[in-house]
Amino acid sequence: MEQLKIGDLAKRTGCQVETVRYYEKEGLLPPPGRSEGNYRLYDGAHVERLQFIRHCRSLDMTLDEIRSLLHFRDAPDENCGAVNLILDRHIGHVVQRIAELEALKEQLVTLRSQCRTTDAARDCRILQELASGEPAPAPAVARSGVHGGGCC
Repeated sequence: MEQLKIGDLAKRTGCQVETVRYYEKEGLLPPPGRSEGNYRLYDGAHVERLQFIRHCRSLDMTLDEIRSLLHFRDAPDENCGAVNLILDRHIGHVVQRIAELEALKEQLVTLRSQCRTTDAARDCRILQELASGEPAPAPAVARSGVHGGGCC
């Protein structure tokens, strides 16, 4: 069985060495064996598990969600109904985050509409709006693609 040092595991999985250590500390990766020189030695199971974790992270899953999914991965005879619930909850979080990002986009577009020209920064309405500390109001009408208002 192939034995990999931590740097080799990191390279093979596209992960940072520090991240591998962090996942070990968090209990997501089982402790590896050690060489006579006390180097961490990983095997194929570590590679597969780290790839699974990285794929979950690429889907923006939390460590707790991943921990739960790993539990079911490690207990293949258990009913997977809870896996569906984990994904359903995660989808709900993604939907909420998309709504938050859409609201953020609207604020930024509204802020951007404060300036149509370039001039002296002291007269820039965008900078003045940002300095006010007040969030930009959401637009009341649909955008036509034309920026209104003057500025700089």
